[in-house]
Amino acid sequence: MTRIIEFLIALGIVAGLFVIIGVCLPGERHISESIETNRKMTIVFDTVNSLRRFKDWNPLVLRDPAVELKLSGPASGVGARLDYTSKDSSLGQGSWEITASEQNKLVAVAIDDVSKGHDKKTSFTLEPTGKGGRNVKITQDYSVKYGFNLFGRYAGLYVSRHIGDDLKLGLSRLANMLATVPNIDYRTAEAPLTDLAIVDVPAEDLLVVTAGNVDRGQETITKSIRDNQEWIKRVMEANNLEAAGPFRIITTDFGAEKYAFDVAQPVKKKGAEAASAEALTVKIDAGAPVKYVHVAPHRSAHAAYTGHMAGLDIARNALRAWSVTNGNEVIDRPYESWKDGVDKSFTPEGTYDIYWAVK
Repeated sequence: MTRIIEFLIALGIVAGLFVIIGVCLPGERHISESIETNRKMTIVFDTVNSLRRFKDWNPLVLRDPAVELKLSGPASGVGARLDYTSKDSSLGQGSWEITASEQNKLVAVAIDDVSKGHDKKTSFTLEPTGKGGRNVKITQDYSVKYGFNLFGRYAGLYVSRHIGDDLKLGLSRLANMLATVPNIDYRTAEAPLTDLAIVDVPAEDLLVVTAGNVDRGQETITKSIRDNQEWIKRVMEANNLEAAGPFRIITTDFGAEKYAFDVAQPVKKKGAEAASAEALTVKIDAGAPVKYVHVAPHRSAHAAYTGHMAGLDIARNALRAWSVTNGNEVIDRPYESWKDGVDKSFTPEGTYDIYWAVK
């Protein structure tokens, strides 16, 4: 009997100490980690202001590669939400939802997960740093409240280790991911793009000539385009075809001295309202460098651009930067519809529609 009483007393002392220590522990926790990147502020902000690239940097997907992610709400900004479901009991179900967004400064996110605590929040604070403010310092804060949940308060002792390690790893992966994005600010005069969007491109019929690798001078590029347009014109006349839109240049490589590209002309049967959904029958004489290509409907990143054709390389990479930042992987080669013909395209008044297919 004495031993039982001693055991109960010891148990009571332990329980008392548990309560006393638990009450003395903080009722909330806050941690912060930072990293720097040399990407443009626009790219950094648009990345954290959307959850579309969450899977590419957040450590959660490393803990369970099979986790199911579901996006909802707007594409970015307040209300953008990501829900996840995992068979791993340590993850379970949870969500991230953007609750505040201040352009190029702050993005706040409400977190719901299976870990102890409530009012879980994380925020990304952005500030220019480095020489001339060319770099961006990304600071991620995390806070959680436990109230008088003593088990939660004890769990808070390990926040710096568990959540803190996740913050460090996530920021490191975020910086590495950002490093793969072309470092072009697609919202400034550096690349004056308008009408940025992901669009549905219908089926198209193209007559294409590979121009090869020509010198980057205006005269050589112009001559190559016109010579190849003449070949395309002959095939069009021989097959009762007409233009279905402006000619386009499909870029293979825009080098320091050489430019490798294809000249393509969308076509349709004369009198037809649009390109056929099915492939055309096109006869091309032997020796003609023209080939016929039927392009299936697809999704594409699109932007409008006004300026000299020499600026198209930056514009193309800016479109890619915008597309990738918004979670759309580009594929194949980019192309531009030269809406004003050849001559005007070599002036600051040239206008183009730029396309880059996405998965």
